[in-house]
Amino acid sequence: MRKWMISVICVLPQLLMSQEKSQGCSAGDTVTAARIAHEISLDARRPAAEWETAQAVSFCQDWQGKNSDPERQTSVRVLWTPKTLYLHFECRYRELTVFEDSDANGRRDQLWDRDVAEAFLQPHPSQPRYYREFEVSPNGMWIDLDIFPEGLRNLESGLERSVWLDREHRTWNAELAIPMRALTADFDAAAVWRVNFFRVEGPRDPRFYSAWQATNTPQPNFHVPAAFAKLRFQR
Repeated sequence: MRKWMISVICVLPQLLMSQEKSQGCSAGDTVTAARIAHEISLDARRPAAEWETAQAVSFCQDWQGKNSDPERQTSVRVLWTPKTLYLHFECRYRELTVFEDSDANGRRDQLWDRDVAEAFLQPHPSQPRYYREFEVSPNGMWIDLDIFPEGLRNLESGLERSVWLDREHRTWNAELAIPMRALTADFDAAAVWRVNFFRVEGPRDPRFYSAWQATNTPQPNFHVPAAFAKLRFQR
């Protein structure tokens, strides 16, 4: 089991990627994970230089692809090594709603009932109803789940995370390191995975449910594997 790590700090923005921050919101249908030569330390306050090699995807529209709100924009970058998949979320927010309690290691059931950034990963698209779900909150709580047709269970992936909260500039950032072995037993960099990214913000409905790829359900629903886009691995 990897050691849990979190750093929640309120400081002036110093993200290396900030110069590339877009004022708009665009989707696209592919995110590329940039390969890095070695494992990196997570530090959402001072991101490793390797993050600059990954092209960000950004979104700020709701789960139906409507009602864009740039003040709630989410940008996501992905890195990989044969051992680890890394995710970086950069989140603008209007308000914060978080749980005050969690397990000792930061895990929190029902985390989606408060503000979160989420990644749904499907390493084996030939099994369209099987995927992994990862969530992280602005105060560093997390949950990881194995989703399958009969329901869900705790994944116990061994993820690490770091979170940085900047209240003055209304941004929060999170980095996740997910052991590749928790995602697939036979990683192949030539394979194309399926993926979607989401955000939830607000204390009560109508909350802002945003999605990189619109799920187009009548009510907010992120569990629509048919809407997942592509995750490619740079080699």
